[in-house]
Amino acid sequence: MKIAAPLLASLSLAAGAHAQQPVAFSTESYPPFSYQEPGGNYRGVGIDQVEIIMRDAGTPYTLEIMPWARAIATAETQSMHCVFAAARTPDREPRFKWVVPLFIDRNILVRHAGAKITATTLDEAKQYTVGTHRADYTEGLLKSFGFPKIDLSADVDTTLRKLLQDRIDMMPMSEGVYQKLKGDGTPIEKVVLFSEQHLGIACNPDVPDDLIARMQAGLDRLIRDGVQKAILKRYGIEEPQ
Repeated sequence: MKIAAPLLASLSLAAGAHAQQPVAFSTESYPPFSYQEPGGNYRGVGIDQVEIIMRDAGTPYTLEIMPWARAIATAETQSMHCVFAAARTPDREPRFKWVVPLFIDRNILVRHAGAKITATTLDEAKQYTVGTHRADYTEGLLKSFGFPKIDLSADVDTTLRKLLQDRIDMMPMSEGVYQKLKGDGTPIEKVVLFSEQHLGIACNPDVPDDLIARMQAGLDRLIRDGVQKAILKRYGIEEPQ
């Protein structure tokens, strides 16, 4: 017991320090889910929900917008890091601890308005060059669906520019983002449904289970109390039917 007591005290202190360590969140620039305003403030459907969840959990956190490939790699490899809004796919499932859903999303393939790109099925869409950004779940889906011509960019903004410049034929896009861009006058058109999935917070396995449970309970309250729906509506997003 004389040997064990100092060890237990050391473990207790270590656990306490670990519990006080801030959670580092990363996300990408993907309006209206996450973006930076001209004044420097972070806003968006995902960011607003994360702020409420972490406030209710009583845990300090930091938040940074970065390219998606780096954001998700950071959450997978660094202790006490989380990324959002990540699609909960079978490939990603065992690599993270999850808090879901920030949004139940439909993803569609879109074209530059007026472009002579026609497809009514995914098989018909495979004849075209489809662009997306590296390490996004849509890259994996395009490959698994057998799309032969995939153009990869560093981020979603670059992919959208390529689409509007007719350098690619189509790109996958969240239906919520599509609604926002169309409402802002971006010349894009829906071609065909691509996929449907839950988007959420993906955390490094090192993040304590009790914190994940508190975060999930906070998100569950947002959904139950209608707060999530109000946030979506505030950003002009209609929930999938």
